[in-house]
This record gives sequence, structure tokens and C-alpha cells, in this order.
Amino acid sequence: MMSAPADAEPAKPRESAARKAAPSWLTQAAILVRKDVAIEVRTGEVLVTSGFFAVLVVVLGSLAFYVGPETKSQVAAGVIWLAVAFASVLALGRLWQRERDDGALDGILTAPLSRSALFAGKALGLLAFLFLIELVVVPLSMLFFALDVADVGLGLLTIAVVATPGVAATGTLFGAMTARTRARDLVLAVVLFPLLSPTLLTAVVATRELLGGAPLRELGDYLRILGVFDFAFVAAGLGLFGTLMDA
Repeated sequence: MMSAPADAEPAKPRESAARKAAPSWLTQAAILVRKDVAIEVRTGEVLVTSGFFAVLVVVLGSLAFYVGPETKSQVAAGVIWLAVAFASVLALGRLWQRERDDGALDGILTAPLSRSALFAGKALGLLAFLFLIELVVVPLSMLFFALDVADVGLGLLTIAVVATPGVAATGTLFGAMTARTRARDLVLAVVLFPLLSPTLLTAVVATRELLGGAPLRELGDYLRILGVFDFAFVAAGLGLFGTLMDA
């Protein structure tokens, strides 16, 4: 019986079987969203701090500026979106603070993750937090400003759904840019608010028209403008996030 040659190499397993398939882009983004959500469920620091601040803005705005039904459309629109804007800055600061602690951000950047998936995961996490804050801010504003839920409830929900993705995408993109700076909170506010201005101003005007009695079907132009801003900021984030993080 013939034996195998002594110098014959042992059979190697196929490389495809030895290596675990890399997660897909959607899976990478979903992992990052689950991470942020799990931490928030355990600590509650983002929603508690941002939510209380947003509620304070609504309460102070209603007490300081609301003088009767004739002013509710002008004042309530500004108060709602100011509360969302300030809450988004606080939420961003806490989200990126987590990544800076103990070198977590460096660990994420060295992991085999797509930079665009990292952007999408962080933006979706922020978007979920902002929607939860709006679920508190909008009903509270309707209560303090005596708004009719049947008349404006669906319109406010529609404007919020269309406007908030642009806020989340812009905040995530430039929040990452300031993550490693010393005066990051100040830099974030200085950089972010001018960039949020197109979305916030359009949302304020659309909300003012809605509260002034305009039906939702007449706000189509404002909603389309908000959709353009959403697309532009999301596309910019997906394309530029890696460059900003690796700079």
C-alpha cells in the first residue's frame, strides 16, 4: 500500500468557510442603532436631559409670549421648533460624549465598518431620539397654546416627519466634525445652527401657516422644500462623513 509523501501539505479549509462573512451595510448601521438605543434604555441620559430642556423651552415660551388666540399661530410655531433645535444640540453632545469616553470612538473607527454605515447608524439613532422628544413637545405645545388636535394634529405630525430627518442628518455630520475639538459644545452650536437654519425656517413657516388655518394640502411646497433639504443633508453625510472622521 502506498503512503502519502512525507512533504505533502495538509488539506486547507476553504477560505470562504474559514472566514465569517462581513456584515452587510444595513446590518452595520442596525448594529450601531441598537448600540445607542441599548445604552439609552440603560442610562436615559439623552432623552432625560434633552426632553426636560425642550419642555422648559415650551413652558417658558408659552408664559412669556402667548397673550391670546390671535398670537398662537406665530408664537407656537417658533416655540416648537426652537425646542427641537436646542434639544437636538444637547442630544448630539451626549451621543458623541459617549463615543469619546474611554476611546470608544477610536475603537469604532478601527473596526471594519463602513463610514457611511456609521453615519447612517448615528443619524438614525438621533432621529429616533428626536421623534421621541417631539412626541412630548408637540402635545405639550398644543396644550399650552390651546391648539385643536383635530384641526392641526395630522399637519404637525406630517411636518415633523418630513423636517426631522434633515435635522438629524445635519447634526450627525457636523457633530462628528467637532467630536475631537476641545470647545466642542460651543463649536457644535456655532456650526450647527446656521446649517439648520434652512430646515428650521421652512418648518417654522409651514407650522405657522398650518396653525393660521391653512389646510395641509396647501403646504405641499414647504414639504417639498423640506424633502430637498433632507435629501441634500443625507447625501452629504453619506459622502463626506468618512472624510471628516479620518481628517
